[in-house]
Amino acid sequence: MPKDNVIIIMIDGGRFDRALNSKLYQKIQQKSVFFSNSVTYGPHTIAAMHATFSGCYGTRTGTNSYWSTYDFKKDQFQTLTEYLSNNGYYTHADLINELVVPKQGFDTFTVHDEINDDLTLRHTELLTDVSKRHKNGQNFFLYLHYSNIHTGIMNEVLKKYTNFSKDFFDNKEVNAERYDRLFSNSEIYLSKVLDQIYDLHLDDNSIILIMSDHGVSVGEKFGERAYGAFCYDYTLKTITHFISKKFTSKKITQQIRTIDFMPTILDYLEIPLNAEKNPLDGISLLPLIHNQKLDEQIAYSETGNPLSEKQPPKMPNVMSVRNSKWKLIYNVHNDTKELYDLSTDPLESKNLIGTKIEIESTLWDELIKIRNSN
Repeated sequence: MPKDNVIIIMIDGGRFDRALNSKLYQKIQQKSVFFSNSVTYGPHTIAAMHATFSGCYGTRTGTNSYWSTYDFKKDQFQTLTEYLSNNGYYTHADLINELVVPKQGFDTFTVHDEINDDLTLRHTELLTDVSKRHKNGQNFFLYLHYSNIHTGIMNEVLKKYTNFSKDFFDNKEVNAERYDRLFSNSEIYLSKVLDQIYDLHLDDNSIILIMSDHGVSVGEKFGERAYGAFCYDYTLKTITHFISKKFTSKKITQQIRTIDFMPTILDYLEIPLNAEKNPLDGISLLPLIHNQKLDEQIAYSETGNPLSEKQPPKMPNVMSVRNSKWKLIYNVHNDTKELYDLSTDPLESKNLIGTKIEIESTLWDELIKIRNSN
């Protein structure tokens, strides 16, 4: 029996809070399984997407920073793309550059011109092309990377300000307006891409994942003008919608991780894991989707704060662990910790370190265990 196709639409830099208040995403929610508490491994694309495609933290795969794409242990970890390719899928990625996802397993790997290409036109045409393959009896996996938020932030923020530019942090309203304009453009893109999927009836036999890799700062915390410097929720919480005719639409508030996406898709397709490869950190979310109990998992994230340097460090120096209520952040560079009660302080403004010793100790043990895993 033919398996369903897989379509991933990745909105690079898509903030969760903007999607939450978006009329388009509210409409999408009516047809999707919406995870309202999804946490990325890395608040920058390379680490985030290698973790998503491998179902594992970069602490184990080797891709844990901006500089470690080529450190990915491809002989030890099998990617989502490889699993699908091994099961007869045609696999095609269109993305911003060759570094952001593992290349192994892709039949076609195209890089778009983030300045000049019309991504709406490009990606709707790609959907038409793969639908022809499907009509001829071949399943496909299509990964579509929407990069225009990233491009806008690069040109309008990263090239103009540093992480310590007073002009940036003193103008939060301007920053928010800039971001909202870029996000609005992404909504236009997403709406047209989804329309194309529905017009081609690809939703009849596909699992579709709409996701973001990380959020973007609009000046919430001094020292981070975009992303990748800290582990606060405005960059760690991500957009997550699964669409399938086999799912009943619902909102799930339990914390999940982006490393759970790969095992969820494989479980949905009934593709078994390769026992000869390293085990995954992520778990299948199908029990939650089908209204069954699933224990909440600790979410681990890490990044490299460039501090006063022009480039991020080669190894992470900021990391966090969290459950639905509590979050511990460890800043390696100055050996400090932060503890936040996310249920009462979602903006992470009141550091409770030293006041909840037992909670701090439990989360610290989890952080060390994951950080030292290999």
